[in-house]
Amino acid sequence: MKTIVWKSKLRRFWIETARPVLILLLVTGAMRSALADWNDVPTGSMKPTIMEGDRIWVNKLAYDLKVPFTTTRLAQWGDPARGEIVVFFSPADEVRLVKRVVGLPGDTVAMANNRLFINGEPVSYEPLEAAVINEMSAAEQPRHQFASEQLGGRKHPVMATPGTGAMQSFAPMQVPPDHYFVMGDNRDNSFDSRYFGFVERQRIVGRATAVVLSLARDNYYAPRWHRFFTALP
Repeated sequence: MKTIVWKSKLRRFWIETARPVLILLLVTGAMRSALADWNDVPTGSMKPTIMEGDRIWVNKLAYDLKVPFTTTRLAQWGDPARGEIVVFFSPADEVRLVKRVVGLPGDTVAMANNRLFINGEPVSYEPLEAAVINEMSAAEQPRHQFASEQLGGRKHPVMATPGTGAMQSFAPMQVPPDHYFVMGDNRDNSFDSRYFGFVERQRIVGRATAVVLSLARDNYYAPRWHRFFTALP
């Protein structure tokens, strides 16, 4: 008798509670995998554009539609453009990374003293506005050099750190078909295509478009309200 009662309770729990929760989790997970997601940024490789503690919105329908939980494409309607910020699985260790697209398939990319050259033409740089620089602490700012870089008609901030020993120059290299050359905006503190090579198109998950929320990790995770719901350049 006790066994029958126990089985009846277990069946009721499965029907009324566990099954609906499981279905909800599967549907939610599938939507996040195929449609849109958010990505926490734990490192400073995209500073000063993206700060440590920013949570960014990732549009997974920006370029294609994939089978949930896979990189298999069901349909494709676009490709990453130069200057866009993409989320992808690193060819080095499969970790999900956030970087900016610098070189498109067929482009020749080079760098000399932290100045980019695309197809033999130097990229344009201008002084960066103080408001962006001031996102970083006053103590940190003097260690870096800042500029506004223009890629594909899109301006965005970049920064360099003299004396780090990072790869600030490399010889011209051509991006293979169906691959991309990506870099972090924090040019001297970014693990990117200079080190792990080109990124295959199918590894790209989606396009990062905005900061959803931001927490200052060096200030007891205090909210940085002015960064909430701000578009990424």
